[in-house]
Amino acid sequence: MTTTSTRLPSPAARIRAQGAYEAQTLLRNGEQLLVSVVLPVMALVGLAVSTIPSLGPGRRIDVAVPGVLALAVVSTAFTGQAIATGFDRRYGVLRLLGASPLGRGGLLAGKALAVLAVVAIQTVVLSAIGIGFGWRPHLPGILAGIVLLVLGTWTWVALALLLAGSLRAEGVLAVANLIWVLLAAGGGLLIPTDRLGGLGEVVRYLPSGALGDGLRAALQGHDTSLVVPVLVLVVWGVAGTLLTARFFRWSD
Repeated sequence: MTTTSTRLPSPAARIRAQGAYEAQTLLRNGEQLLVSVVLPVMALVGLAVSTIPSLGPGRRIDVAVPGVLALAVVSTAFTGQAIATGFDRRYGVLRLLGASPLGRGGLLAGKALAVLAVVAIQTVVLSAIGIGFGWRPHLPGILAGIVLLVLGTWTWVALALLLAGSLRAEGVLAVANLIWVLLAAGGGLLIPTDRLGGLGEVVRYLPSGALGDGLRAALQGHDTSLVVPVLVLVVWGVAGTLLTARFFRWSD
């Protein structure tokens, strides 16, 4: 008698498959696509063709593009991921997948991989549009910009999972969208923190202000201004990760 055994895919393969599925879901969802791609593109075009709000010294497009890239990270890694995870938790998807061979760690890793993939697509699209408007990034600063994008993605995914694992889905939807609006308007993403007056002294130490200021510094060639944004993102990322591990609930 012969027996046939079925070999499960490796953990890495399961994570890649889950990441691909999550990325496709994000890109096919109309609301997610609006927040992740359409609104950042509209923000970039609006800032490029207008003269308000003031973005400070330097060519306007060179200040606008890094800010919109930061906004896109928050849109996908925080707002989109928080809402998607919140409703997955409500409908029992997290509990089901967490008990599968993928495991809870694999599920979270897959989500992070999906967000990184979508952020990469956003970055290419927005950079191409920015170049069309005359954006010329500081080439030596591109590597630092990529590091900041990865750090920002990690930080905002951690905060998204903390929110999604703590509140009910309806609360996550309301709070995530409200935070997006507040950060887009005055969180240091689109407008440099030094243009926000006294509020900027606080905002620069938020993950939004750190990401926006860091990307502007890197892509404009102000390398000496990167230490504080990097440290702020690392501190927020570690704190968000630890709090998520402690308080995340897999079911309502």
